[in-house]
Amino acid sequence: MEEHFVWVTTRRIRPGALEDFEKAWRPEPAPQGLRRAFAYWSGDGQEITGVSFWDSQEACDAWRSSETEAQRRAAMARYVAEEREGFYRGRELGVPQR
Repeated sequence: MEEHFVWVTTRRIRPGALEDFEKAWRPEPAPQGLRRAFAYWSGDGQEITGVSFWDSQEACDAWRSSETEAQRRAAMARYVAEEREGFYRGRELGVPQR
């Protein structure tokens, strides 16, 4: 099974700030080594979890320490009340067929 390198960030967004947060959130240009990215919102729009898949941990670390990422995080900071993040390795789980 293919191993995945995944960065997960969950942020609690200040009330009423989701639209402004989304404008600041999307990186431009897309980072080197980023394969796929997903975003998941809570029903109340105050929590968002981002899941990004990377070529390697080194590719993710290079992006995380870049000036572009520092600027993006600074732009998001005024809309974020709380943040949790971590890097993981894993694989897809097989779901039994019925």
